[in-house]
Amino acid sequence: MADSMTEIMNPGAVTKDPDFPHAPGDWNRGAAQEAASADGITLGDDHWATINALQRYFAKHEKPNVRELHDALDESFHEKGGLKYLYGIFPGGPVAQGCRFAGLKAPAGAADKSFGSVQ
Repeated sequence: MADSMTEIMNPGAVTKDPDFPHAPGDWNRGAAQEAASADGITLGDDHWATINALQRYFAKHEKPNVRELHDALDESFHEKGGLKYLYGIFPGGPVAQGCRFAGLKAPAGAADKSFGSVQ
């Protein structure tokens, strides 16, 4: 039996996580946790905040720019150390690894290990 009017009106429709309104249609928290676990990472509040920020950014920008994205993330986490902090919790890079966890295709240049790395 259907649990909501949405299920009655649109059977089989994808229900988005209300905490991640800009997430891709095929993304869910479980997928993010599996990807993170495969990388040896346990997702915490700041990981989820970064994932949400990435999904929001991609929803607003047709062609994401790595430099702008780094700047936006740096500003969002400035009080905790900005990009240096984010590279600490996302050792594969807050954009490249973060996009993978967020179900997004990382923009070109995001996987450059020399760009902003603290390792």
